[in-house]
Amino acid sequence: MDLTAPRRHGPISIRLVRQRDARTLQTELLSNRAWLQPWEATSPDGPVSFDMRIGVRRLLQQYRDGSGVPFVMEYDGEVAGQLNVWGIARGSLASATIGYWVSKRYAGRGITPTAVAMATDVCFTQLRLHRMEICIRPENRASLRVVEKLGFRYEGLRRRFIHIDGDWRDHYAFALVREDVPDGVLQRWVSGRVPQDAAVVPPADRLHA
Repeated sequence: MDLTAPRRHGPISIRLVRQRDARTLQTELLSNRAWLQPWEATSPDGPVSFDMRIGVRRLLQQYRDGSGVPFVMEYDGEVAGQLNVWGIARGSLASATIGYWVSKRYAGRGITPTAVAMATDVCFTQLRLHRMEICIRPENRASLRVVEKLGFRYEGLRRRFIHIDGDWRDHYAFALVREDVPDGVLQRWVSGRVPQDAAVVPPADRLHA
């Protein structure tokens, strides 16, 4: 499946990462350390390489293998962050997970929800996946606002689920299936038809997270 054509909505676009993006992405990650570190995946086995040239090569190999789709998020043509579709499963599962980060200076411009909506639409229409999941730390209010805006459905608390910022962290799981959004995630959002309570976390899970 050819996903090389960018997807755009207003000044916001997503496109496949390119090897020449490595330097720009590394600069953004280094200059946003305090902003991003609390939410970054780490390894329980110790430090991993922070060389984005290697990272981009791995992401592009996953794309060629069909296990992931690495996007760059842009605002007015400038790199604003990354969005990765990973863990693509085919067959009877037909699902994947979305992860993302955005530079601090671009926060609050609607970049992440717009990019997540466009990426999910790509996965449902072009990749023919059935279910898309986003897992978020309970403390990450900015990311929780993304799933609230787009109407991802809350599906449960996953205890000590992903190694983040040096330890195993609880996550809330949210998901959409293709039947939820017959006209697309982006279209449902911009037309004001997102269900208001889909992403609400029950009090019991908020208490135990």
